[in-house]
Amino acid sequence: MSKTIFRRLGLAAMTGAALVMAGCAATPFRADVARFQTQLPAPQGQSFAIEANDPALQGGIEFNQYATLVAGELTRYGYRPAAPGEKADMVVRMDYGIDKGRERVVSSPGFGNPWYGGYYGRGFYSPPVIVRGPRGRRYIYGWRDPFLWGGFGPSWGYNDVESFTVYTSDLNLQISRAADGYRLFEGHAQAQSRDNDLTQIVPNLVEAMFTNFPGNSGERVRITVAPPEKK
Repeated sequence: MSKTIFRRLGLAAMTGAALVMAGCAATPFRADVARFQTQLPAPQGQSFAIEANDPALQGGIEFNQYATLVAGELTRYGYRPAAPGEKADMVVRMDYGIDKGRERVVSSPGFGNPWYGGYYGRGFYSPPVIVRGPRGRRYIYGWRDPFLWGGFGPSWGYNDVESFTVYTSDLNLQISRAADGYRLFEGHAQAQSRDNDLTQIVPNLVEAMFTNFPGNSGERVRITVAPPEKK
């Protein structure tokens, strides 16, 4: 291959890298979601009440803000909030949190396959499936994440080493039958991010938890919420 062709390939690579960087301006949100259910009733207007697992959070402004998001998702699926003074059919308990973060060093060596980079390592199962969410946002099911790194695998580009802090956040939901406390649903959503702003993270965890709710019992999936499409 001639030097001229190599130079052209080099220019193409640099142009592609610039496009990737531009595409990463809005970072997608990724969450690992595991859900379990036993006889969760089909939505026919059953009422629910949302409570905090931590009594100290109950009635707090921040908790109520996130509980409103959960209530909105349940309502969208056909359930309804219990009216004041009404005994709810189901009790929804939730908690959320984020750790203190840990330092991570990432190295991106040379060119690689744009869909099957090695950032996540082994143990990821299926190609992605793109679905449209309730608010017009795009979601990804599966472990190969095309929105990560602007659509290219992490090994695409030039050698680079970066150090940053990674925070792990969680959202837990339990739905029980109010009459006897029988557990109907358990869900756990976990995400990693480079910031610890719960006001931005928890709404995304809620969206991930309720994507294709209630899901397949016992299945753990990675859901990627893409940045809103530009209009």
